[in-house]
Amino acid sequence: MSAQAEILSIEGLTVDLPPWADRSHAVQELSLVLRHNEILCVVGESGSGKSVMARSILGLSTSRHVQPSAGRIMYSGEDLLKALPGRMRALRGSRIAMIFQEPMTALNPVLTIGRQIEEAIAVHLPLPRHERLQKVLAMLAAVQLPDPARIHAAYPHQVSGGQRQRAMIAMALILEPDILIADEPTTALDVTTQARVLALIREMQRKRRMAVLFITHDFGVVAEIADRIAVMQHGRLVEHGAALDVLERPQHPYTRSLLAAVPDLAPAAPRHDFVGAPMALQVSGLQKSYRGKGIFRSSSTKAVHAAKDVALEIRRGETVGIVGESGSGKSTVARCIARLVQPDAGEIRVGEVDFGRLRARALRQNRKRIQTVFQDPYGSLDPRQSVGSLIAEGPMIHGATAEASRRRALELLALVGLDARSADRYPHEFSGGQRQRIGLARALALDPDVLIADEPVSALDVSVQAQVLRLLADIRERLGLSVLFITHDLRVAGQVCDSIAVMRYGEIVEFGRTETVFNAPVHPYTQTLLAAVPGRAWSLRRSAAAREQP
Repeated sequence: MSAQAEILSIEGLTVDLPPWADRSHAVQELSLVLRHNEILCVVGESGSGKSVMARSILGLSTSRHVQPSAGRIMYSGEDLLKALPGRMRALRGSRIAMIFQEPMTALNPVLTIGRQIEEAIAVHLPLPRHERLQKVLAMLAAVQLPDPARIHAAYPHQVSGGQRQRAMIAMALILEPDILIADEPTTALDVTTQARVLALIREMQRKRRMAVLFITHDFGVVAEIADRIAVMQHGRLVEHGAALDVLERPQHPYTRSLLAAVPDLAPAAPRHDFVGAPMALQVSGLQKSYRGKGIFRSSSTKAVHAAKDVALEIRRGETVGIVGESGSGKSTVARCIARLVQPDAGEIRVGEVDFGRLRARALRQNRKRIQTVFQDPYGSLDPRQSVGSLIAEGPMIHGATAEASRRRALELLALVGLDARSADRYPHEFSGGQRQRIGLARALALDPDVLIADEPVSALDVSVQAQVLRLLADIRERLGLSVLFITHDLRVAGQVCDSIAVMRYGEIVEFGRTETVFNAPVHPYTQTLLAAVPGRAWSLRRSAAAREQP
């Protein structure tokens, strides 16, 4: 590794934050080297400064209040912090390219994918139209997109998330840059799509001998592709070194805490048998189909079966997980059970009540029996209401007095580990993990029989994720709560769920106790999901080492 030449050198970089921020610097006195033909992973929690550092390389500050104030960023003998705007425009895309976290927002929705990639060529190379077209089609094929001509002519919304991310990679690589900056490029992807994108980035990096700066908080991804690792905390570099050294012999307490928070791939020990426990939820024959919408829809439009004869049971105190890729139907099943979506057919029985057949008035009276914690806590909380009123709202709707509802809200805030003073604050004043705790308190306010947790930790950092999962487990034990847990993260499912249902194309293809599904999967699709988990070999080695310790 030491024989490799440096291609980018960050020297004492400091990036200021505005006076009203919680700290004075987003990045402070950071020094880091990127070398030819390597992948350097920069890890850390949200707010650690890793994305600000990466954007500073390209002069892409998110705000005029967030600007570099000291240091140098040296590329080929040139300090990028002193480069004029015209020079930076010439470097962006041609010599230093970037893949952004969310391709749907990074791509222009009114331009075809092909035209957007061609635009990158047209800005930097004086090629005729037909040569640009051939170059783009060749690159789309190189990133393993099916039917490059169709993708070229498609708009971003007409392709899947994984295909959009591959299109972004094609755009970044089209001019054969020296450096590729990838900012959380696989965070929102399913495990199998994530595995394919990671393999593609590694393949293209080796083929073109690029230097890759990969920003992530997922240590599974790090274990899969990193040559070296840099760990950031509160804007400072706290540890860096060869990937194996950092992953297996971490030195800094912060690095050790991050690694300790990563869920094991090996499933947790079984909690209870649950055989003979009262039934909390019974679902049978659940079906839901969708047809294309729009003014040109015809009666022959093919139906998409989001749920096909789905059947599952949850007993009192049990947690049942549904896992699968995006489009597998898992969230649709959850929404049908909660009657946020009207199922086409099937029985959804909570105790003696069939939720599937309840009409509007009866549904309002019984809705408290099934409550949901959503993936995005900020989007599900009314920003105009204080936290206390948000939690008290449900009990008041169902007949509780304002005083009793307020008292219940304060009890629940304490239960989820928040101070009573939080009741008078608003959602935007809390962190993502705290907002998820508020969402959980709001769902528990009505003492539900069943709690549906729909990807409740997928948007959280690994340490915050661990805190929320521990809280959920503690509340489940204390209240005897029955939980339907929706996730695409098999590590999380293995630690949280007593039983797991694997969904594909609207059907449950495998169901069983978690340890059985993980250790002896029967269906080929389940085997594929487990094999695609990033950093699988490292995770299993780590789990085995933990079991050997006294």
